[in-house]
Amino acid sequence: MIGIFDSGVGGMTVARAIEERLPDCGLLYLGDLARTPYGSKSAATIQRYAVENTRLLCERGALLIVIACNSASSVATDIVRQQFDVPVFEVITPAVELAARRSRSGRIGVIGTRATIGSGVYQRLIRAHRPDAKVFVQACPLLVPLVEEGWRNRRETKMILRRYLAPLRQRQVDTLVLGCTHYPLLRHLIQPRIGRRVEIIDSAQTLAERLSRFLSQNPALHAQLQAETTKRYLVSDHPPAAAATAAAILGRQVELEVVSP
Repeated sequence: MIGIFDSGVGGMTVARAIEERLPDCGLLYLGDLARTPYGSKSAATIQRYAVENTRLLCERGALLIVIACNSASSVATDIVRQQFDVPVFEVITPAVELAARRSRSGRIGVIGTRATIGSGVYQRLIRAHRPDAKVFVQACPLLVPLVEEGWRNRRETKMILRRYLAPLRQRQVDTLVLGCTHYPLLRHLIQPRIGRRVEIIDSAQTLAERLSRFLSQNPALHAQLQAETTKRYLVSDHPPAAAATAAAILGRQVELEVVSP
């Protein structure tokens, strides 16, 4: 199975894209709702969570890991790759490459958690792919809790987004990277507040395409992943809004199995 983990339900946007691209592969998702949000935690704590999550997924049959969490991708990818002998994919690189290609002016905005923005990974990688780029970042620590609470259309959420996005709008970015897999659930609110002409970059589809290419080049692993076609969704806690949010993302009701990482 393809193992995917995130700090909550936001990573299901990545799981959905992978399901659509690779419907014949088994999938095992873990949303660490008991310990969300990751973005306000220290790098050492996020790294520990990432290792624990990966171990759980591998013990339950995952042969490939997708870190569907920008905070974990930014500080824990190398450690996970060192400790586990399975292919590991993260969500940052696909978004960076797409933003660097698509920006017309080179003025690129990034929104993310404090951990992701503080790591500097987006700034560093975007400039590596496009040296002329000017990268403007904004930490948005309140957005993940709002999504997890199901406040995707509340007036308070709209006001907070306007406040977070105003500095990037003033910088006249033409491309905005959603540096958290929860943020696509707020895209309908983000677009009008950042500007209709600004292209929004969501890494889910790009990552799914990259994973599909990788498996086409590794047919033996692809065949192993096709041997088990079950789609399972695990959570470390089951708050009231989780099932409704999962259904909104996946377009169907799913059973959320409670586990302890």
